[in-house]
Amino acid sequence: MKIKPMNDRVLVLRTEQEQKTAGGIIIPDTAKEKPQEGKVISAGPGKIDEHGKRIPLEVKAGDRVLFSKYSGTEIKIDGVEHLFMREEDILGVLE
Repeated sequence: MKIKPMNDRVLVLRTEQEQKTAGGIIIPDTAKEKPQEGKVISAGPGKIDEHGKRIPLEVKAGDRVLFSKYSGTEIKIDGVEHLFMREEDILGVLE
């Protein structure tokens, strides 16, 4: 299934988190926090300002991003969990 985000929305796939700590302790699934890092799968065309001009997004497909802990709406696409969020919920792009 293909989904194209609208306006200033972005579709993000969370990256997998490490299974064990630096000291070698394995973290069980119940104790893991959801990662706040992901990869942009697709991005909308941008927001429309009060003059009717479209403001393009700063992120693009393929960017690795950091986002706030409780941002976005979780959806499943072909059995894989993704996040729909606004560009303003993205804290930064990892380079």
